[in-house]
Amino acid sequence: MTPSFELKILKVRHLRGPNVWTYRACLEAWLDLGVLEDWPSNRIPGFTARLTALLPALVEHHCGVGERGGFLQRLEEGTWAGHILEHVVIELLNLAGMPTGFGQTRSTSQPGIYRMVFRAREEQVARVALAQGHALLHAALNDLPFDVSPAVAAVRQKIDERYLGPSTAAIVDAANERRIPHIRLNEGNLVQLGHGARQRRIWTAETDQTSAIAEGIASDKDLTKRLLAACGVPVPEGEVAESPAEAWSIAQDIGGPVVVKPSDANHGRGVSIELSAQADIEAAWGVADAEGSEVLVERFIPGDEHRLLVVGDRVVAAARGERVFITGDGRSTVRQLIDSQVNTDPRRGETEDLLLETLILEREPATRLLLARQGLDGESVPEAGRRVLVQRNGNLAVDCTDEVHPDVAEQVALAARVVGLDIAGIDLVCEDIGQPLQAQGGAIVEVNAGPGLLMHLKPAVGAPQPVGQAIVEHLFGEAEDGKAAGRVPIVGVAGSRDSSTIARLVAWLLHLGGKHVGLACREGLYLNRRCIEPVDATRWDAAQRLLMNRRVEAAVFENDAAAILRDGLPYDRCCVGIVTDLGGAEALAEHDIRESEQMLRVLRTQVDVVLSEGTAVLNAEDERVAGLAPLCDGEVLLYAAADPREAESAEASPAAARLAAHRAAGGRIVFRRGDRVVLARGSQETPLPASTRLPAGLAGAPQADPLLAAVGAAWAYGISPDLIAAGVQTFDPHPRPSTH
Repeated sequence: MTPSFELKILKVRHLRGPNVWTYRACLEAWLDLGVLEDWPSNRIPGFTARLTALLPALVEHHCGVGERGGFLQRLEEGTWAGHILEHVVIELLNLAGMPTGFGQTRSTSQPGIYRMVFRAREEQVARVALAQGHALLHAALNDLPFDVSPAVAAVRQKIDERYLGPSTAAIVDAANERRIPHIRLNEGNLVQLGHGARQRRIWTAETDQTSAIAEGIASDKDLTKRLLAACGVPVPEGEVAESPAEAWSIAQDIGGPVVVKPSDANHGRGVSIELSAQADIEAAWGVADAEGSEVLVERFIPGDEHRLLVVGDRVVAAARGERVFITGDGRSTVRQLIDSQVNTDPRRGETEDLLLETLILEREPATRLLLARQGLDGESVPEAGRRVLVQRNGNLAVDCTDEVHPDVAEQVALAARVVGLDIAGIDLVCEDIGQPLQAQGGAIVEVNAGPGLLMHLKPAVGAPQPVGQAIVEHLFGEAEDGKAAGRVPIVGVAGSRDSSTIARLVAWLLHLGGKHVGLACREGLYLNRRCIEPVDATRWDAAQRLLMNRRVEAAVFENDAAAILRDGLPYDRCCVGIVTDLGGAEALAEHDIRESEQMLRVLRTQVDVVLSEGTAVLNAEDERVAGLAPLCDGEVLLYAAADPREAESAEASPAAARLAAHRAAGGRIVFRRGDRVVLARGSQETPLPASTRLPAGLAGAPQADPLLAAVGAAWAYGISPDLIAAGVQTFDPHPRPSTH
């Protein structure tokens, strides 16, 4: 008889940085299969059919087979519940619009206990997906009803709540392509790009270069227009109207159709276009007054609306507007026709990842006024075939970047400079964007701070524009081959012996090299030599504080195995990564680490993240640590107390042979010869003075000499041997308490 199945989630851990599974953040769940340990998928009657009925797209999962249908093959052959949960969660994330391909499930030393992990771009989203996937799997195992739609909706809702908006995400994605790290600074769209002193900040499409004065100017449309006109930029004639009567008076002075709009609203709210009748103008004044602090009456400029995006001093994208019409059928009301013909557009909706908002008459007074001018309201029934204009602006969905005339681009860029914005959305109206503005009577009508990027990222017609890349280039300059922008030098120290001493000595040597150095180690959080907080700073949050500090020009981190298993590394890549030893397994039973051989997989994480232009500094006294060398993307430097000249002697240690072989292959080594530390590459040797030694009591064991590790890291970083020697001699082994 088939038993009742229950898969228990014992604990969940968010690994926020590079970890034993992957370079990226992931969610790790510890699972207790219970009786399911004896019931693989092929033993449970009807299970595979029930599961695939709930999630048909599981057929697309390749799994370990490497081809479409691979996971289904595993189900039919027999696989265990932890592995199945992994794929269920991944599929729910896929259905919710956050494609995820990475997942792994591994057994532990305890029968029936497994670790399952999957990619987690955002922790709370991942936790909701895990909970919904667990419920779905439980239903499929026990032949219970389950509705997938609410489960997907729950995940999608959490994505909408927690994930970056589309404009911010586009910039962050462009930074990732440039290997520029990022840190999210709040639950919204405030993001730090880069680390320490080389960081820049964005908030949607605003940057830390965006002036508050410029934003204030841009929000005052009348002031903006006067400044632009003073610099020769074409703008429409117009004035501020204090009342409906004054609006009509200004319109009479202007002569011809006018536009009535609020002076400080955005997204086209409260804007009424091409008005001539007194009643229409006075009614439009009330619509505009409800949306802003002042009302502008301006000459109507014939033509199409355009939005041009200026980044730095150049136009990087342009979009042209489309008017929105409905067509009567003789039966449906205007409201019904808007719902069936306009709001069914897949580009419309209430989430910020959609280009257009849902058109709802109750919140669109300008549309109601436009309908009234056509003798209609929301309950009117237009005759069959009649085209009714319901929106004249806001639908900027046609890419026209390649059509912009150079003279137009120059004047638009000038408008952004006059206001003072480094990133601006410039609205202009003209008949043909491919011709100069003055010749056709076109004009710039608005300058916007913090412009949305979605219209350029997902145009309805035309090619998407790389606006995220343009903003990253503006912040960090053009990409240079082999150089990662936005990074401060990071040194990571992984191991169990003397790692705090090594980290503090390396930080001291980097400080002498001219850097303002941040240090996070077990003994505290430091800025230069000052301990600002005497806590265990191997914790993720403490370490992240260094990378957010604008004064930090270089950073050193102590990373023991527990920190890597608990949180992952606090940085994505480093320029120098040190691994000293594989000790400490006895304290990691809660992570299912019980012997030093398992430590290899944990501490290799430090080597995995070394940049291609960086260096791994490895202890050659331990064959397994030295064996991590092929995993490094960059250079490898070996250190050991042994003298490589003795490699051929009968009494030589294996470490001497490793040093000699590495040196013969062109690698750098640091070793001891008598009482001196020697730096060597090829035939060249640089002995440090005999007085170059750590204070008594800090010399460490020969097999894990902290001095050699620190010297190797400093040399790998580029500090001169003379400065290294002076730094070791002046190193104060006793950390200073905070002076606060």
